[in-house]
Amino acid sequence: MGAGFGGMEFATVLSEELGADAGVTLIDRSDAFTFGFSKLDLLFGRATLDEIRLPYERFDKPGVDFRQETVTAIDPLERRVTTDAGSYEADYLVVALGADYDLDATPGLAEAGNEFYSVAGAERLSRLLPEFTEGRVVVGVCDAPFKCPPAPSEAALLLHDYLSERGLRDACEIEFLIPFARPVPPSPETSAALIEAFAEREIEVSLECRVDHLDGERGVVVLKDGSERPYDLFLGVPKHRAPEVVIASGMTEDGYIPVDSTHLQTRYPNVYAIGDVTTAGVPKAGVFAEGAGRVAARSVIATIRGEEPPQPYDGLGSCYIEFGAGRVGRVDVDFLSGPKPTGTYWAPSTDLVAEKELFGSSRRARWF
Repeated sequence: MGAGFGGMEFATVLSEELGADAGVTLIDRSDAFTFGFSKLDLLFGRATLDEIRLPYERFDKPGVDFRQETVTAIDPLERRVTTDAGSYEADYLVVALGADYDLDATPGLAEAGNEFYSVAGAERLSRLLPEFTEGRVVVGVCDAPFKCPPAPSEAALLLHDYLSERGLRDACEIEFLIPFARPVPPSPETSAALIEAFAEREIEVSLECRVDHLDGERGVVVLKDGSERPYDLFLGVPKHRAPEVVIASGMTEDGYIPVDSTHLQTRYPNVYAIGDVTTAGVPKAGVFAEGAGRVAARSVIATIRGEEPPQPYDGLGSCYIEFGAGRVGRVDVDFLSGPKPTGTYWAPSTDLVAEKELFGSSRRARWF
């Protein structure tokens, strides 16, 4: 269930290993996949919706049957899945349904703000931004958890470029607001580089701020501590939560599915969970879901063949960060091997622009 980074990689590995005998049914409610970073391209007019969509009809793998259906119920004990088109029983069940955007968690966000994390939200804003010519913009993360930790910082930096290219930057103020003590918590060096980039561009930074609600009539963001931030345009990141169908299944604890981080198994026999829907000890980001999908697939294959379990999930991943001005940085993060997460920072360069493009093109070639 779920054809994002994790679900597609899981299905692809089983197809590669087992061919036509893989017997995978891949279910997703959407008809197309989009990379998370492509939403920023859509937001700032660097790409159209048609250019970033990758239709699932092109995901053609031996032994994999894609179904565009909406999951309406999950029974992990019986390994039964019900959708709006029928029901399925499985020998192995994999939950890769991601995280939903909880707009209701921040009153006023849906009415008085604009979220840019969904494709629909980014597309809507891409039509609004050309009409914005002056005033104060707040790029705000409403609360944790949220996926793709560097993305809000990228949005603020790319907004600076967007307004500068239109000759409007002097007429606009930008504030970046986030609930963490630094923009990328596992990597102080990356966070310091972002803070420096904000300062160079005169972007105001507000750390450890949690949004209580938006007051559209007064044009203010009201924080949990009672303070306020005025805005003319709010670009928001909603708090995330597990899909309602997952919560209703009884699989969650504290809002998400707990898993054994070594092989992504849940407490239910032959039921796995990967990606943003889990508490696997890694960020909610595609590259980590992809790695988890690969390990879970190899675990299933080992069980089928009666072999030793594969190497455990390593919790390693690299995140590319748009710094604007045609440069991309990178942070390599290790979440599971040591006593605490660590991150290695690579300064922005044009070489990393090409590397990020290769990251996307290699996944497109592998899956589509």
